[in-house]
Amino acid sequence: MSEHILIQREGPAVRVVLNRPEKRNAFNGQTIDELMAAFTALSEDEETRVIILAAEGKTFCAGADLSWMRELAMSGQSNNDEGARRMAGLFGLIDQCRKPVIARVHGATIGGGTGIVAACDIPVASAGAKFGFSEVRLGLAPAVISPYVVARIGTMAARELFVTGERFGADRARSIGLVNYVEEDDAALDARIEQLVGAILQGAPQASVACKDLARTVHTMTLPDAFEKTSALIAQLRSSEEGQEGMMAFLSRRKAAWVPQTPGDDA
Repeated sequence: MSEHILIQREGPAVRVVLNRPEKRNAFNGQTIDELMAAFTALSEDEETRVIILAAEGKTFCAGADLSWMRELAMSGQSNNDEGARRMAGLFGLIDQCRKPVIARVHGATIGGGTGIVAACDIPVASAGAKFGFSEVRLGLAPAVISPYVVARIGTMAARELFVTGERFGADRARSIGLVNYVEEDDAALDARIEQLVGAILQGAPQASVACKDLARTVHTMTLPDAFEKTSALIAQLRSSEEGQEGMMAFLSRRKAAWVPQTPGDDA
């Protein structure tokens, strides 16, 4: 039974909701364990097509719980190291999740919370959202989130924001690539997410997994590796059951089998 997160299924879409609003959704060891368990399970769940990561309360995520961080620091080198590895593992699981992950971001999103956003595939923020890498002002560094943040916003923006620790708004976040969309209010935020979920569900399930992995990893390949791996991928997908169904549906001018039915489809 999860205490710090909620799991809400809406057909093929699943919401994973941070549920520690009294602590501004700051994560501690238990929150990390619950999130890791959820993303591990949902990544392999055939019924899940898309994950929406959201939060209760006024704050999306204030980063790591400082009381928990201090306890780790005082608990001995082994425990301190293990806590850091667990935290790093969480961001890796979100980044490598086989299913597309949409972040619904509102309010303050600080430190590790910004790292969670960076690890998601499609962050959508409210116009009033605030971001920041406050670690430097605490004598720390945004260490375990840095691979995902730098991949999103680039080296030069990271060099500024990491060393200043200054907060910045949603428009700046969009301009540097930290979030994909900025919406004016909750209604517009939810409408955008509904539109993105609908678009994702138009795609084939296994092809969606392959597309995410391709976008996430192709830049790390050498050109010879990319030649071999991408040619093998397209050959495998077009001969697959999904690929055959998708092409036949297009040629027959009908919906593919995986596309959700809407009222009037059988009329």
